[in-house]
Amino acid sequence: MEFAVSRAGTAHVTLHGGADATACADARTEFATTLERLEADGAIADWEIADADVYEHPAAPFDPYTIALEFTVSVTVEADDAETASEIGAETIGDVLERADLSAVSFATAPAASAA
Repeated sequence: MEFAVSRAGTAHVTLHGGADATACADARTEFATTLERLEADGAIADWEIADADVYEHPAAPFDPYTIALEFTVSVTVEADDAETASEIGAETIGDVLERADLSAVSFATAPAASAA
């Protein structure tokens, strides 16, 4: 059976920006571009960026911002039941984000599976 497995999390993106709003917008764009590429490659089924806030301001001129992005990502998996699908989906999501160099990711929720 096919299941859609989703998970919400936070990613930290470090980059240079001229101001808080610019840094947040740039981080959102950079993260969205990565997720769009993953979706186009078929690695993920769906995604959404819910919010972007400054996590850490620059400590000195020319230092980077660290932006916290709240997101949700989904994958489609084959499994016999929702529990197995959740396990497979959680592992798949973690692997996909890590291979995309999105290693500063923490998950806020357990994986949720629903029949696709």
